[in-house]
Amino acid sequence: MIANFNADRALRLARETLQIEADAVAALAGRLDDEFVQAVQLTLNCSGRVVVSGIGKSGHIGRKVAATLASTGTPAFFVHPAEASHGDLGMVTRDDVLIAFSNSGETAELLSIVPIVKRIGAKLISVTGNPASTLAKLADAHLNAGVEKEACTLNLAPTASTTAALAMGDALAVAVLDARGFGEEDFARSHPGGALGRKLLTHVRDVMRSGNAVPKVRASTPLAQALMEITRKGMAMTAVVDPDDRLIGVFTDGDLRRLLETSHDWKTVPISEVMHRTPHTVGPDQLAVEAVQVMEANRINQMLVVDAEQHLVGALHIHDLTRAKVI
Repeated sequence: MIANFNADRALRLARETLQIEADAVAALAGRLDDEFVQAVQLTLNCSGRVVVSGIGKSGHIGRKVAATLASTGTPAFFVHPAEASHGDLGMVTRDDVLIAFSNSGETAELLSIVPIVKRIGAKLISVTGNPASTLAKLADAHLNAGVEKEACTLNLAPTASTTAALAMGDALAVAVLDARGFGEEDFARSHPGGALGRKLLTHVRDVMRSGNAVPKVRASTPLAQALMEITRKGMAMTAVVDPDDRLIGVFTDGDLRRLLETSHDWKTVPISEVMHRTPHTVGPDQLAVEAVQVMEANRINQMLVVDAEQHLVGALHIHDLTRAKVI
């Protein structure tokens, strides 16, 4: 069958869909009560893991909620109810909490495993669209995610109901993570591959240049030789160190440009006479994002890395931080 496409109708239906689903989610706020508080407490007090289950579209929602819980400090995983009936129920222990998603609250596959879950001693949180359903009545805490109608023009396809169930699951996850005191660093640890993880977990030592890649000269080095070191190492600067490799200064391309504006011949002058004696530095154990903040605040593109005794241990360029996706 070839559909009769009408642009105006498509836009109208899209706007109606968004409005219906927005209204369905907004209506949930007024239903939150002691049952929600009980669900949060059950999740917080769970000494095992949170097991999420559902079938069909509710199963898809359950998988997402399980992933959200797991990434925000609550160990959680998804179990398909049909698979649970054929062995996977062995994953559930008395220390666990089962969160069951079912719009009708009468899903046969879920109801078949609930008695066993209860017998084991695990707690049950149900998320349904029917507070009078069997699943709701069996639950230790029930979250009402019911909607007046689906966004589907036939009022059949799960649309508003799945959106509401997802929002309710997110509300539970957010309340739990807040009660746990779950913060940015905790989030980064469970998302090491993400942008926040890179920012909060990457240290200067992870991205700095070290060894022969670090430009450095002694205080007595003539400026001309220091310029050769700057060119070889490609960092637009060189560190100046004492015989014990302690940092005593820095000389940059910017310093050179300022010297060239004068009429003196600086080639044979020792680098110690033209260097900056108080360079910006960072420690190897500091977060790379802290180095970025110092660079941005001082409008510089490179920094030297020193240890607690001011020994030169590395160098950091803004490009190193960009390649590491810290910025």
